[in-house]
Amino acid sequence: MSTSSSPTETIVLGGGCFWCTEAVFDRVQGVLDVESGYCNGQTVNPSYEQVCTGRTGHAEVVKLEFDPAQIGLREILEIFFVVHDPTTLNRQGNDVGTQYRSGIYYTDDAQKQVAEDVIREIEASKTYRSPVVTEVAPLSNYSAAEAYHQDYFLNNPNQGYCAFVVGPKVEKFQKTFASRLKA
Repeated sequence: MSTSSSPTETIVLGGGCFWCTEAVFDRVQGVLDVESGYCNGQTVNPSYEQVCTGRTGHAEVVKLEFDPAQIGLREILEIFFVVHDPTTLNRQGNDVGTQYRSGIYYTDDAQKQVAEDVIREIEASKTYRSPVVTEVAPLSNYSAAEAYHQDYFLNNPNQGYCAFVVGPKVEKFQKTFASRLKA
């Protein structure tokens, strides 16, 4: 955790497989903790296997604790929108299902406003050829994923999915946001 005396904030993001999103945000300066988990579904404390069926309504997400004195929510969302495709409904690459939806799950109205503003700006800039389909919703029914999912890329960099899917997303982040890398 942070040794800073400033208050921290929490935001929950769904950008496809949580292994990818966690691996990126673990490297972001100002992000103090990243936890893979599930949110906004009906089942209380679902298992990975249950979420993978698509019947629980949960999204695979990461819960970010960050120091707003070091990085603002707007910057976090700018990274988020570069490292995943916010225009594909319930899909990221070959990962298909509602659990892989793009989502921003806020904890207060200020976060909701920032998320909506950033999406409006992206739409106005015509950054993507298709509309942004990112869900913006209040955080509900969050639970941490099983221990083996935490720090998955760090612990399994040579596993096939990590090498061919997670690794390139991490590299894209590192090239695009070099100034935001943790020292």
